[in-house]
Amino acid sequence: MEHPASASPEAAPSAGRLRLRQFRFPVLLVAMFGVMTAIAGINQVVSPVPILALPVGIGLAVAAVACYRWLCRTVELRPDIAELPKAGSRSQLWRGTLLGFGLFAGLMVLIAMFGGWQEVSWGSVGGLVGAAGMMSSVAVAEELLFRGVLFRIMEGRIGTAGALAVSTLLFGALHLVNPNATLWGALSIALTGGFLMTAAYVATRALWLPIGLHFAWNFTQSGIFGVTISGADVPSHGLLNVTLSGPSVLTGGTFGPEASLLALLLCLVPTVLLLRRAARNGQIRPRSRRAEHPA
Repeated sequence: MEHPASASPEAAPSAGRLRLRQFRFPVLLVAMFGVMTAIAGINQVVSPVPILALPVGIGLAVAAVACYRWLCRTVELRPDIAELPKAGSRSQLWRGTLLGFGLFAGLMVLIAMFGGWQEVSWGSVGGLVGAAGMMSSVAVAEELLFRGVLFRIMEGRIGTAGALAVSTLLFGALHLVNPNATLWGALSIALTGGFLMTAAYVATRALWLPIGLHFAWNFTQSGIFGVTISGADVPSHGLLNVTLSGPSVLTGGTFGPEASLLALLLCLVPTVLLLRRAARNGQIRPRSRRAEHPA
């Protein structure tokens, strides 16, 4: 019989890998932030050529998922990445996509009903195609960073409620660096985007639903209606070019429709429903006792 001490080194993690695992949060955070930054840079280069932006954007999204899986296996020593399950992935992506499209389209209809549409003209199919590629990679990268790394790891220490609050505020704070950003705009996108996406993750314990939701929201905003995204200084060019006019509380002002009060109210409904579902299914996790009583 083989003595346990003589077992192959591959049977257990090395000391170096175990030490790396102790610093999993900063390592994963920095690595995925780097991935997100690289994706943003590549998108900026290819965005003027829509026929190139689509395959590049989709390729970047696939590469980001592969990178995340590799990092989780290497740094966290997790053979199974539970938040990216293969079973049900397509179904959740489609559901998220339909929800994101319905929410933003509904927002634009409400703004129109209150007289917020000043002018509407046709844009281009190229803008639609380019936005699809760009927003697929952006949605994947941001969800992997904010929900896959930041929220998931923090939740293990401070519980669902604490991680939800912190990750939501950080998601909004990231948008303060945008050229036309405002404090209200950042807070609004934190509540409409960050809070909703995190609720979608908590309810399903998978990243596919929030990825689909995030993609469809951004794609409908820029690729279909052609309106400003999160305070960007470059106007969107989509299938339509919709110019909004009116009070900021209605249109979101220079930050874009995401800073509209209507967006906040509209997104509050699915957020509450998703969190209620999570609570019923026992998906709300308490604060870790280790965090309350550190050794």
